[in-house]
Amino acid sequence: MSKIQASFQRLQAAGRKALIPFITAGDPDPALTVPLMHALVEGGADVIELGVPFSDPMADGPTIQRASERALAKGMSLRKVLGLVREFRQTDTDTPVVLMGYANPIEAMGQGAFIEAAVAAGVDGVLVVDYPPQECVEFSTAAKAAGLDPIFLLAPTSLDERFAEVARAGSGYIYYVSLKGVTGSASIDLDEVAQRIPQIRAAVGLPVGVGFGIRDAESARCIGELADGVVIGSRIIEEIENSAPDQVTVRVRDFIRGIRSALDQIGETAR
Repeated sequence: MSKIQASFQRLQAAGRKALIPFITAGDPDPALTVPLMHALVEGGADVIELGVPFSDPMADGPTIQRASERALAKGMSLRKVLGLVREFRQTDTDTPVVLMGYANPIEAMGQGAFIEAAVAAGVDGVLVVDYPPQECVEFSTAAKAAGLDPIFLLAPTSLDERFAEVARAGSGYIYYVSLKGVTGSASIDLDEVAQRIPQIRAAVGLPVGVGFGIRDAESARCIGELADGVVIGSRIIEEIENSAPDQVTVRVRDFIRGIRSALDQIGETAR
């Protein structure tokens, strides 16, 4: 069983929801990435999604695009991101880390070399936005064989065929995109989410984390009542953008604590 799968099982047994925050590696500075990862854990993160900066992040809205631009300007690369994960693992061997990004850097390194390097660095899962499940069977098979969970996106427009493809290729959890658009845009249709999540669970058989559009404790709580976890990214990046370098880790930690508290209220209400 992977570290991600074990985390979701523990949370489910405790009646708690997974908090999955996203930051971009290297933003606002490479020296702050590992401290920010620790701040996320201190705030209550269960899984960290670490963005690999890319010059053409097609699924990301302007906030995360700016984060990628800042990180690339600081010289970040896929290999340097893996180095940051390795540094994080020196003091945290428990928190699952998922790399989230795009195919080009992986293809440039080579799929096999990437999987080997990611596992060696301490990565637990990988979400490649532009790897459709039906077109990366070899990659997902090799990743799972190496102990790396390949995580896939599902959207409001996904059809039953896509559900079946993700069920075959994916593991760890499903990232359900709660709205039609890019990260950080629009507002969530809770009725639509409530309808789709049971369908996904039944068809795919994996925990469902919901992202895109979650911006505060209230929206996190509403989604947490429906899903197995919440993914929050753009709002954290905004906190980073608006914080002085010497305050950024504290600001991010405190923001995440507020989200964690809201999610834990769900379990308390249920009990």
